Amino acid sequence: MALAALVVGVPGALAYFVGWPLPGGAPSLDWLQQEITVGTFINVLTVVVWLAWAQFTACVLVEVKAALSGVGMPGRVPGAGASQVLARQLVAALLLVGATAASFAPGLSQFGQSLEGNQKPAAAAAQQTPGVLGQDQQSAAAGAAAALAEQAGRAAAKAGTGQDGDTKFYRIQPPEGRHHDSLWEIAERHLGDGRRYKEIYQLNKDREQPDGSRLSEASLIRPGWIMEMPADAHGGELVQMPDEAPKVSEEVREQISDYAKTGDQRHGGGAQESGGDRQGGSDRQGGGGSVDQDTAHITIPEQRPDGGARGDGQDRQGGQSPQGDGEETGWESGTPAAAESDDSGFGLPEALIGAPLLAAGLLGALGRRRRQTLWQSAMGAVGLRRGMEPPTPTGSAADAQDALLVGADPAGVRLLDLSLRGLAAALTEESRPLPTVYAAWLSNGDLHLQLAQASGRPPAPWQLGQDETFWTLARTDAERYGDVDAAAPYPGLVCLGTMDDSRLLLNLEAVPGIVSLGGSPADRAAVFASVAAELATNGWSDRMTITLVGFGEDLTALAPNRLRHLEDVEALIETMDAETRQRRGALGAAGHDSVLTGRTGPAQHTRWAPHLVLLADGPSPEDAVKLAELAADASRLGIGYLVGSDTGELPGAAWEMKVTGEGKLLAPLLGLELEAQLLPDALRRAVVELFVAADPRPEGGGDGSDGGAAAAPPFLVDVSEQGRPAVYARLVGSYEIIGLETPDGERSPLLHEALALLLLHREGVHPRVLASALWPRGVTDDVRDALVDRLRDWLGSEPDGSPRLRVDATGRLTLAKSVVSDLDVLRSLYHEATQGRGSGNRAVRGRMLTDALVLVRGPLLADRPEGRYGWLTHEIVDAQLPLLVADIGLALSEFHLEKDRAEKAIEALNAALGSAPGDERLWHELLRATHAVGDPARLQALAADLVARSGARGVPPRTEALLDELLPGWRAGLASAV
Repeated sequence: MALAALVVGVPGALAYFVGWPLPGGAPSLDWLQQEITVGTFINVLTVVVWLAWAQFTACVLVEVKAALSGVGMPGRVPGAGASQVLARQLVAALLLVGATAASFAPGLSQFGQSLEGNQKPAAAAAQQTPGVLGQDQQSAAAGAAAALAEQAGRAAAKAGTGQDGDTKFYRIQPPEGRHHDSLWEIAERHLGDGRRYKEIYQLNKDREQPDGSRLSEASLIRPGWIMEMPADAHGGELVQMPDEAPKVSEEVREQISDYAKTGDQRHGGGAQESGGDRQGGSDRQGGGGSVDQDTAHITIPEQRPDGGARGDGQDRQGGQSPQGDGEETGWESGTPAAAESDDSGFGLPEALIGAPLLAAGLLGALGRRRRQTLWQSAMGAVGLRRGMEPPTPTGSAADAQDALLVGADPAGVRLLDLSLRGLAAALTEESRPLPTVYAAWLSNGDLHLQLAQASGRPPAPWQLGQDETFWTLARTDAERYGDVDAAAPYPGLVCLGTMDDSRLLLNLEAVPGIVSLGGSPADRAAVFASVAAELATNGWSDRMTITLVGFGEDLTALAPNRLRHLEDVEALIETMDAETRQRRGALGAAGHDSVLTGRTGPAQHTRWAPHLVLLADGPSPEDAVKLAELAADASRLGIGYLVGSDTGELPGAAWEMKVTGEGKLLAPLLGLELEAQLLPDALRRAVVELFVAADPRPEGGGDGSDGGAAAAPPFLVDVSEQGRPAVYARLVGSYEIIGLETPDGERSPLLHEALALLLLHREGVHPRVLASALWPRGVTDDVRDALVDRLRDWLGSEPDGSPRLRVDATGRLTLAKSVVSDLDVLRSLYHEATQGRGSGNRAVRGRMLTDALVLVRGPLLADRPEGRYGWLTHEIVDAQLPLLVADIGLALSEFHLEKDRAEKAIEALNAALGSAPGDERLWHELLRATHAVGDPARLQALAADLVARSGARGVPPRTEALLDELLPGWRAGLASAV
């Protein structure tokens, strides 16, 4: 629009409003004697504007040519200066819009997508950390390796026998092309199993090498280093000492002999404590030759020596903190709640319980969807289903929802988001670019970012980790971060699984090529579903596009604005070819070398959103080559590819992984063996069912054909005189309980909180959900069961002897009908007044609506103690209650206005506004009721109050239109009052 206004609108406006500014004839001396009028100045100014327009248009043409060609920087227009800078920015923005449109081809027209990307190119310098030697050193190492190979034939037989008494050694080989030696491959060749690399690591950890350095990480090995091997090692490349290396140079023999002595001293002095679960890998370039950058390695960060220093207790739900303190810990690395024994005879999906970041994202997105549905139904936007209650999940969907409640770690997601945005803001203040991040580790309460290459010292409070490629942030420092105005720097981070006590998040858009995933189709599908669900709902990203190819069409219900589905690879290649070209041109026009430099500065919120492609089924060889070509420059453009592979080999695959039937995610060349994060098929369907049920559109298609009847509440109370409950709890306002003695001791707050949770969930509460709500930091089973027993004793029994706290057929805790809350009564009164007895009896309707409004004493649980009731953040009752109160107020106002009792209507509306002050419907009815009184001054005062409440946002358009109708001079009245 800006380009159109400047390039087309300016000359059109000049021609229409001013006309031809130059004289109509030849110049003469009489001109100098003419009076200078306003018209003269206008004509001169018009000529200047025409010249400026011509210069700007030339700049636009130059920038468009350079952007479309994608080659080099555009030429400079003489004297253009700021004009060309403006043209460049506008052309870049136009290309970004075009790229977004291209990304939706063919035939897809979702909205809300934009282009942004993520990381810098995965730099080849990333492999300087493992220590690639210089040319002279490589030549020397190659000579030594040749000498070792020459004597290998003679030593092979004896080396393969595993005789006792002789120690075997291996000398790390120099790199061949892009292939670097790794402990995994050494173990695979000489021990028959790559997983035995840990034994080699333990034998050689912290021993001094010939170059004076020491092995501290399994992935950081250097050519020329010597590795002592286990006794059963075999193979021709081994050297058996002390007498079986006649062909090895004297220098190498001395090095091995000296190294062997360090082993003797080490064992004699006591073996050093290992950190033995760290895993390393090679730096070999996987796949074909489409990727021209060295592949990064992923290294598990060093653990802090004091595991208890994390200060957050143990696992959130199976840990060893029997009391807890009611606070979310954040950044839990293990599997929260998974350790709790299933003593109830039934369980919940552990795949979600053990995935706290995924569960938090899904739970947050589900809550937002339900709130959106409530507001749309209240405003009559969808099917006029006013007062609609969200459906109660059943079966596998209920189990999935409970697993989300137990496993979710929203505090951890928030800490991760604040930490990453805080890092981006700090780097922007220092005028430093974002470093390329390959992975993030959440380990023992700390956040570790693994960089592609050393990027200097991080900004405080970040610190350097085990080497210059790790930036680390302690959780205690992260908790001091506040909200900052910064774009999400690494939205492509997604959790793949856990290793020991560390959770790995891989940055898909930073990978220099394709990430391939092997394994059976079902196992691959579980990984792909987990990745898609987390990317679609995570809390540490802004806008992004996630394209699912050939799978997961039902997953689009999780986030229609992020997820899209393509049927086949051909459509994907056509789409990504257009988008890749557009992004290259946009980057060139904007003067950025990668999308990371575009995520800082003034345009950070409008550009460079990532586009992540998930292709579950292996492509054909021809399509695989095309994908490899597209992915060669993808990391620079903010595009990431995760592609399934049936054979385990893909052209252009930078990182190769495999998921096993046992739930392991293996990446031997990266040195990773993870417990994979999975979303199996049955669980995926259950999660999708939750989102589909929360969709605001009714079954009939959302056209309102189903009428305006509200759904009945899930629990109706007998509101007659005979329906007095045995236990009555007031939740709307301050928390009070009638019918029970207040329990003594420290457990009274826990009992009150547990009862409130059960009252808000009449369908039942899973014991594990109850425990995770009351003890976010975790609690043992016996403590939880003891609380349930105390709650059962406190509530007492019915006249027939049955307890008021029961266990239903699914094992969930439920309350007897004689235990009632004022919220239950409020819902029941409104339902009876509008759809029950009051719908046909005016007097009954008025009495019930009045009684309902009297029950409203404030917000839900208004006096709840700080630090408790954190589970309410997962609920939508705080959104339901104001809407219900507003509906009651509107119905009672209508009841009074039918008899022209405007003052009574105003009284009812003001009472409802006390609990729902932001409901625009109440203000509209209050304006109409006040207008019906016939007092213009009173109406003017109400309009002034409404404008003051609106603040900087201004009066909403519909309210403004109503004021124009009821009080045409309201603006003038406000101005005179000021």
